[in-house]
Amino acid sequence: METLNGQKNIKLIVTDMDGTLLNDQHEIHPDFWEIEKKLSEKGIMFSVASGRQFYNLESNFESIKDRMMFFAENGTYVSHKGQELYVNPLNHQDAIGFIKMGRKLDNTKLVLCGKESAYVETEDQDFIAHISQFYQRLKPVEDLTSVNDVILKVTLCNDKGVEEHTYPHFVNYTDRFKVAIAAKVFIDITALDANKGNAIRDIQRELNILPEETLVFGDYLNDLEMMKNAKYSYAMKNAHPEIKQASNFVTRYSNNENGVLKTIEELGLLYN
Repeated sequence: METLNGQKNIKLIVTDMDGTLLNDQHEIHPDFWEIEKKLSEKGIMFSVASGRQFYNLESNFESIKDRMMFFAENGTYVSHKGQELYVNPLNHQDAIGFIKMGRKLDNTKLVLCGKESAYVETEDQDFIAHISQFYQRLKPVEDLTSVNDVILKVTLCNDKGVEEHTYPHFVNYTDRFKVAIAAKVFIDITALDANKGNAIRDIQRELNILPEETLVFGDYLNDLEMMKNAKYSYAMKNAHPEIKQASNFVTRYSNNENGVLKTIEELGLLYN
């Protein structure tokens, strides 16, 4: 395993959440808090980039939220130390069009992701309970097309698998919108230039941080662009094959083996 001379080289760590930092039970390893503290003391900013809602991310890291950066909703919303830095919304009429398309698909449920809240129009309590782990603010409404909010993304869920059953319906839109497979059952539609990679690139420029000073971790296709913005790009051992191909490194451990934190330790970022 390569050693980096950690504090001299790495200034920014960005990790995906589900399938990456979190285990399959969506839990943060107990060792995280002490490791993040050591990184912070060495001037290394630990950040998360996720398809999750900002308010959900903030609640997961409540005790350290004032020193973290959050790349939420697949990079459409960025916050640092409680300050909104970046918003890349989806045109409202375009969002309505995708809602109407999604309603026609079999086995498909919709989540409209706004700046103030997420919204659903289903009464399926099992589905609502499932997605509540990703959305701290979630409102049932009668009609998603009538929601008055800044729209960040449209999410479609198909428990039979979105790569096979949902993505083909939207492939003809990929020249005008970012259509990202975020997990086996979730697909996210955002503005064309909205992705984790572009958001990280803009923040790197703002904070004068180079790709050579950036370490990222990801596992699924909504992490693809993120891998291109860091010299030290790590696909998880459990990552999608395309993410492994796009990354410069692959972790020796999966998300269920605490792969992110073990890699940080092995790279020597906590010592010297």
